[in-house]
Amino acid sequence: MRESNKKYDLEDRLIQFSLLIIEIVEILPTNKVGNHIAGQLIRSGTSPAFNYGEAQVAESRNDFIHKMKICLKELKETQIALQIIRIKPLVAELEKVDKTITECKELISIFVKSIETARKNKSASER
Repeated sequence: MRESNKKYDLEDRLIQFSLLIIEIVEILPTNKVGNHIAGQLIRSGTSPAFNYGEAQVAESRNDFIHKMKICLKELKETQIALQIIRIKPLVAELEKVDKTITECKELISIFVKSIETARKNKSASER
């Protein structure tokens, strides 16, 4: 992780989440199902880190909210892919999948709250 004065850094957390996703993708079977899920998961599971980077330099509050909503959508998609991997199961390392599902749910909660806060702040500034 990069140096930071912050006790909690969402960007670092999203990068670590992306690395967990990559680890899971790398252990998926190389068959038709595994390849399909892997492609979907690598896109949706790494996207929040990239989109959060864009949100940090948003051009407006509306742009910030939009980019945060994209992060949330991608996390929800990732959660579903992880649940499919878990329920099937497509990998033997289910504890890694469970850890990643837990982190995904926590990140979803953070983004829901952040979007709510940004919307409230937007409404307050428009008064």
